[in-house]
Formats: sequence, C-alpha cells, structure tokens
Amino acid sequence: MPPTETNGSNRTLERAAAILDAVGRSSLSASELSRRTGLSLSTAHRLGLQLAEYGFLRRTDNGAFRLGDRFVRSALENASSQALQELRDVTGETAQLWIRRGDERLCLVSADSRHELRATLPPGSRVPLPAGSSGRLLSADDDALVQLSATGWIESSGARTPGLGSVSAPVRTDEGIIAAVCLAMPLARVITSPGKDYGDVVITAARRIAEAVVENK
Repeated sequence: MPPTETNGSNRTLERAAAILDAVGRSSLSASELSRRTGLSLSTAHRLGLQLAEYGFLRRTDNGAFRLGDRFVRSALENASSQALQELRDVTGETAQLWIRRGDERLCLVSADSRHELRATLPPGSRVPLPAGSSGRLLSADDDALVQLSATGWIESSGARTPGLGSVSAPVRTDEGIIAAVCLAMPLARVITSPGKDYGDVVITAARRIAEAVVENK
C-alpha cells in the first residue's frame, strides 16, 4: 500500500519505511522504487539517496538501490573477525575492516598488532574520505581504481599519518565493493612497500570475507 500523503509528523518516516520494504533483498532503480511505493520519481530518488547517506541503502555500480551496511554489518563482523585475526597473526600487523559511511570511512572490526610500535584505530573510528589506502579504495578515486585494476590492492605510505603505511583490498560481492580490508603498519617494518610486502595476503583475506558473507546470506 502506498504511503499516505498527509502532512503528519510521521510522513517522512512512513515514506522511508515504504522504500526499505520495497527494496527488500532486491536491487531497484529509482523509477522502480517510485512505481512500487507510489511516490513521485523525484521523491523516491531523493529519499533513496538520503537513506544511502546513512547506510540504510547503498547504490550499486549501475545506480540501483540495495539494502545498505546497517543491515549487513553483523554479517560482515561475523565473517571478518577470524580472517582479520589470522591476517594479523601471519603478518604481525594491524588488520582492519572498513566500510563507507557518507563522506567518511568507518572502522567496523580491528585485530590489533601485538607489537609495541603499531598502527591502530579502534572500531567505531571515522576517517574522512579519501584519506589512507582504504579511504581511496572506498571512495573509488580514479588513481585508486587504476592501481586496483593493476594489482588487486591499493597502498598508502605516510600520506595520512607520517611514518605509517597501509595496503587495502576490496571485499567484493555481487553487490559490488561492500568493504575494504586494510593492513596498517609502521613504515619502519616495511621492506619494499606495503602493497608489495603484503598485498597478496590482504587480497586473500578480503576474498575469504566476501565468500563468508555470501554463504551467510
């Protein structure tokens, strides 16, 4: 049933709920959202973008809307915890999972290095995009996409914090890139570069997480 057109205080919430109900587990364009909810195309598109801004929806590569990070967060957390701990144990460095939240990236899970000198940010930390390797990946800037296409990972050396480096790889499902696995470390322990030293194992961890997310859907 289309949402009512009254001017009550619940009008926006009612419309947002209608959009979330319409999306469900599917992927819908703005025009399809408009058709299913009875809202005008401009209203459906505007509310879809606002819901995406807060993580309730996310946009696919073709501009369609799907359920967002707020609904898949627990699945991501469950899928990533063991993989990040194993990545930390293999490399000795801090392994993290980041998701995009508007113009920032949000740390969802962190397995901190056991070294006294380490790079770390606790879960819940927010960093403006596109700072850092995972920030560049999640914001999909042109240079990052070129590097990602060539290597499968994106690296950063001292760009956000002097003396620290990182390498990130995408957690990719049929919905596109839903998160980034980041391995962060002091540059003093880097031999060649963050990506060349650790890129392959970070890619492997990201693929494991993606597979676990798909299996748990």
